[in-house]
Amino acid sequence: MIKYRKDPDLELMQFCDNEDLEILVDYLTKNKEGELRFSEKLTLENRFKNCHGNYKQVWYLIAGELQLFGADTVSTFFRGGKGVFYREILIDVCKHLKVKVGKKSETSKIEEALLLKVIEKALDKMTEKEKIEFTKTVHIDPSNLSVVEIMAALQAAIRSGGFASYQIAIIVANNVARTLVGKGLAFTANVAFTTRYMVFFSGPIGWVISGLLSLPMISGPAYRVTIPSVIQIAYMRQKYKHKAAL
Repeated sequence: MIKYRKDPDLELMQFCDNEDLEILVDYLTKNKEGELRFSEKLTLENRFKNCHGNYKQVWYLIAGELQLFGADTVSTFFRGGKGVFYREILIDVCKHLKVKVGKKSETSKIEEALLLKVIEKALDKMTEKEKIEFTKTVHIDPSNLSVVEIMAALQAAIRSGGFASYQIAIIVANNVARTLVGKGLAFTANVAFTTRYMVFFSGPIGWVISGLLSLPMISGPAYRVTIPSVIQIAYMRQKYKHKAAL
């Protein structure tokens, strides 16, 4: 039985769209071949089976499954079968991907740093044309296409507030989903705002994610789950945060 550990960083899941939760479920339960993971417990839960795709009803089970993937078996036993807090999973992912974060930073700021790291790595793989399109997409000056300049502009845009962090989250999470589960994010509101972020950069970001998940130090099954799951949670947090403005 999955035991959810009350976690303020995951409470937003109860307000997220089923389509977004479905992608998170795919990360948690299926391997790259689309088969059920040997270690997953979610699909064995009667409460999950009976929700019939209404994942908002069982968000706490989905959250609990993620907490378990972030924990080791021995520690879980001593916690009474419960996993670890999301923040611990997030910081662990950042550590293994060499993302510099302050451990006292807000969870959303740590997630932003992770998303920016993926973008930075993808920029190295983009053509000049793709870089120009990317800078236009996120509304920054395309006159200087060096990775350093683009990243500095992105960081400034995020610090100033607005939609920059949400735009980054859409670009990364959508293309990770397309790469790993073969389908992108489903947008149901303000299509004019979102669709331009759906189709660009799938190559560079896909290569980055595939490369990261094949690294020897993070190629274990837990990181194959926690890395894309954290990216999806980061996207859902930004979407929830900006929902009223959409």
